[in-house]
Amino acid sequence: MKSSPEMPQGPEMSIDVEPRAAPRFTLLIRTAKLIIDDQQFLCVVRDISATGFSIRSFHPINKCDRIAIELQSGDCYPASMVWQRDGEAGFEFHTPIEVDAIVMGLSDYPKRDLRFDLKLPVTLQAHGMRLKANLANLSRQGGNVHCSSKLSIDQLIRIEAPGMPEIEARVRWRKDGVYGLVFDTTFSLANLALLIRDLNLRSKLGSKIARACPPPTAGAIGQ
Repeated sequence: MKSSPEMPQGPEMSIDVEPRAAPRFTLLIRTAKLIIDDQQFLCVVRDISATGFSIRSFHPINKCDRIAIELQSGDCYPASMVWQRDGEAGFEFHTPIEVDAIVMGLSDYPKRDLRFDLKLPVTLQAHGMRLKANLANLSRQGGNVHCSSKLSIDQLIRIEAPGMPEIEARVRWRKDGVYGLVFDTTFSLANLALLIRDLNLRSKLGSKIARACPPPTAGAIGQ
């Protein structure tokens, strides 16, 4: 399977000339985490101002009282949903923010690949053995697993779990039973977003979110 091309992540911008209460910048592409209650979802920030922002989402978003946006820098801002339609949604910040620093990519934290926290039991296939582990987080290109069995640096493993495609990965680092993995292929944004949503729903069976949004079928990596 082929890897998806990376989407632009830089500080390029253009001015949205529509009159607004606060100047709004249109970001070409800026992926982010949308945090709803205790769950994290993948989205793309389309534009942002000191008072609010809009996103492209890959699935319907459940409206609730606890919403925040976390950027690649790690900065996190509470917000409330104002509207939602056709795969897009708009939000208002609880407190006005310093938008210039965000647009230019400035932060107290280094920019990093977005990782989504999980608590997912998985099976690792390694050297003909099947090992029990827990997937702690997931990104487009890697993740962390907790495993009581010893894995070697650069060891090739296969990750299996219900509701997600099989993933081949290599061990890049280890510390106290935690292993950092890099995948041999890369998730597309859409497939990663739907997979994270599906896994969140599985962990919230019977919840209001699960009743409102039936789980999608997880796609293959890189499609």
